[in-house]
Amino acid sequence: MTFVRVGSLAALPPGTLQHVQLEDRDLCLANAEGAVYAFGDNCSHRDHPLHTGTLEGRRLECAWHGAQFDVATGKAVRLPAIKPIKTWEVRIEGDDILVAL
Repeated sequence: MTFVRVGSLAALPPGTLQHVQLEDRDLCLANAEGAVYAFGDNCSHRDHPLHTGTLEGRRLECAWHGAQFDVATGKAVRLPAIKPIKTWEVRIEGDDILVAL
């Protein structure tokens, strides 16, 4: 598996979200209480960018209709979303955030 650098921990403090581009994919990074997660940046309910949402713990709430997702698993945990979001494996090396292709 190949990992690609997509950002730095310094630019992603705990409790924040960040949009990144990985090849042809729009991803969102989340720093949930010190753990970093990567997932598709589109809500599975409607195609709204998740990086504009709100992160509380591991729960991300979409800014558009209030759907919620667990950023660690991608599971939809509150309606109106019922489908999960795709997640990617993350590694931290020093200050670098790496995501698996």
